[in-house]
Amino acid sequence: MKYRALFATRKTQTPQSEGLQGMTENSAGGYAYPVDNWTRLARFLILGSEGGTYYIAEKPLTVENAKSVIDCIEEDGIKVVQTVVEISTQGRAPKNDPALFVLAMAAGLGDEDTRKAAMAALPKVARTGTHLLHFADYVEGFRGWGRGLRRAIGNWYTGMDSERLSLQLVKYKQRDGWSHRDLLRLAHPKTEEADKRALLGWTVQPENAERVAEAAEKFRLIDGMVRLQKTQDVKEAAETIRTFSLPREVVPTELLNEQEIWNALLVDMPMTAMIRNLAKMTSIGLLATGSDAADYIADTIRNPAVIRKARVHPLTLLLAQKTYASGRGLKGSLSWAPVASVIDALDDAFYASFKNVEPTGARIMLALDISGSMSQPIAGSSIYASEASAAMALVTVATEKNVHVAGFAESLIPLPISSRQRLDDVTRTIRNYTFGPTDCAQPMLYALEKGLKIDAFVIYTDSETWFGQIHPAEALRRYREKTGIPAKLIVVGMTSNGFSIADPNDAGMMDVVGFDSAAPGVIADFIRGASNSYEEAAE
Repeated sequence: MKYRALFATRKTQTPQSEGLQGMTENSAGGYAYPVDNWTRLARFLILGSEGGTYYIAEKPLTVENAKSVIDCIEEDGIKVVQTVVEISTQGRAPKNDPALFVLAMAAGLGDEDTRKAAMAALPKVARTGTHLLHFADYVEGFRGWGRGLRRAIGNWYTGMDSERLSLQLVKYKQRDGWSHRDLLRLAHPKTEEADKRALLGWTVQPENAERVAEAAEKFRLIDGMVRLQKTQDVKEAAETIRTFSLPREVVPTELLNEQEIWNALLVDMPMTAMIRNLAKMTSIGLLATGSDAADYIADTIRNPAVIRKARVHPLTLLLAQKTYASGRGLKGSLSWAPVASVIDALDDAFYASFKNVEPTGARIMLALDISGSMSQPIAGSSIYASEASAAMALVTVATEKNVHVAGFAESLIPLPISSRQRLDDVTRTIRNYTFGPTDCAQPMLYALEKGLKIDAFVIYTDSETWFGQIHPAEALRRYREKTGIPAKLIVVGMTSNGFSIADPNDAGMMDVVGFDSAAPGVIADFIRGASNSYEEAAE
């Protein structure tokens, strides 16, 4: 009989259907370590809970995350606000909605100091009119419209430069059932600036001809918008757009199928809008191989300075590259012939959107969870968690010389991924491999079986592991004992759930958040032995 397998006081192998000390049952029925509330806060701020995960629906996942946020607010509300500001302003999250939601929670549920800090941080986190309108919707779920909130909303309008404010009011008129007119009537902001008073008066009474005339006289943007609404001539409209630097949002729908209009819009088009409208500009023929517009867009998109200034997130670029290269939209009937130079520019921009990463020289295994649960979209996009993992792994592949790339589910297979591949090729490859139950111990077991010398295992997963006969943390410790290599484990969490396969009591294991633009730098620092925090790495 194998007595040791039946009973031992020093276990070196426990099936994942049983928990180790400090573990909790995960959503898949296996066991993993619970992450602390601050780790979960970071995951939520970066990944959100839109769409849920493979094992847990959107509503219960959001509720779980919200409860963790409340715990953080009760522990240190000021730190919560600071975390929100850091992640939002550094462009580390693909969407700003989770940051606005958490800020609204702090503004409604925190103590007096926390509420004041949240209100003061509003202009930093709600940087556009859309952001402010989203915040207005969120905050109603946690408090009423008292004096402090009305003052904070009013300060958002009065504290912004008049020209920038005019753009916000013109572009983002209403969202989530709220309009700027609604907020201004609630807040009643006061200002000594005549120009700003005219602007706010026009926003509250856009049907008043005198208000319109006064605002148009003081603001070129509003003057141009009024002029544009009065013409149906394409040439005249294009000239008006150029002269007054008008955004796409004010252009009548019937003019948006004209090349001349888009050529005029392109002159002052922000990078995020440029990326969002690539398909449209290609479908109407403005973007074509060798065209001036295509060359201009490619040069702009791959410019690192422009990427940083626009806070363009890697996931935004990955989604844009994947969609544009496919030649058809996810919704509707729009189709186009992709321009190769634009696809390549999106590829370059993806790498440039991450913080600079210095190679470590370490022997690294990049292990991508390709189990069935990773076929869930990430952060409310159409990108699978497994595809996003592969794209992030490319950053390391492009930086390091000694890298093994593998995919695992109930077993492990080497993956044919190299730095010479384009993003769309890699995501397409990974989608073909997604299969089976999850055993996150496979990377360490495979390396031990094949005699691979690995200094760091970087595992991209949702930590919903349940299938194996040994826990990942135990497998890592076995690898260390058998090889004598003090190997590290970095777990890249690809969902905002509360689990990790990293033992929090082992200094050689660490959690990072998937698709945080600072993550590759943090991973490299940990492999080198540096102790940089997320915030230090992001600066």
